[in-house]
Amino acid sequence: MNWFAWSLLSAFFAGLTAVLAKVGVEKVDSNLATALRTTVVLIFAWAVACAVSAPFRFSAITRRTWVFLVLSGVATCLSWLCYFRALQLGQASRVAPVDKLSVIFAIVLAAFLLHESITWRHWLGGTLILCGAIVLAWQPR
Repeated sequence: MNWFAWSLLSAFFAGLTAVLAKVGVEKVDSNLATALRTTVVLIFAWAVACAVSAPFRFSAITRRTWVFLVLSGVATCLSWLCYFRALQLGQASRVAPVDKLSVIFAIVLAAFLLHESITWRHWLGGTLILCGAIVLAWQPR
């Protein structure tokens, strides 16, 4: 499978996550729900890594890799804590589109930090994502 197929699977599972998590946070603190989910993710990720990945040595991982993976883990944790709280307070059909504004943040951060070029397609797609998120999240009074 290519990157696009994996991306579609990721999007599907992220959408499924929103619906399942919304039900899961109904009667429990959102931080506890995040911790429980993270425990499952930890166990599942290690199981997949051990079953599928080639043998590895932790000593072969560079300091730079450790730093960025740890920072990525912290960012993921903060994102999940905020996401579960938002799901607890709002409707999944409104929270999920706003969460997908992460695409715009990723494009902008990739341009500034990774020096990736931003084309008119990025601008157009980002604008459409922003407009879509606003339309889906906005609830007139």
